[in-house]
Amino acid sequence: MAIRKAHSQATVIKQILKRCSSLGRKRSVYDTEPQLPLDVPRGHFVVYVGEKRIRHVVPLAFLSCPEFQGLLQRAEEEFGFDHNMGLTIPCNEEVFRSLISMLRK
Repeated sequence: MAIRKAHSQATVIKQILKRCSSLGRKRSVYDTEPQLPLDVPRGHFVVYVGEKRIRHVVPLAFLSCPEFQGLLQRAEEEFGFDHNMGLTIPCNEEVFRSLISMLRK
């Protein structure tokens, strides 16, 4: 069970990094990949949180934090990762902001 959980978390992190790997990449007219927003700095990614799906830009370093990995696990269970809406975190907005402020210290 622990091996499956670790494998699942590694898979989730790889999927997020793959989506974020085109940051800073020049796009051609023939590029079919969706364009990432210009306001997302290199080394960051976007998540949507809460009922109103508030947008947050968070550093990739958060992916190694167990608390953030727990949120990703919940997101995978509830929404999956194979959709175009962006990474949605099923968490109360205030709880998420509290966690983010704790992780930035």
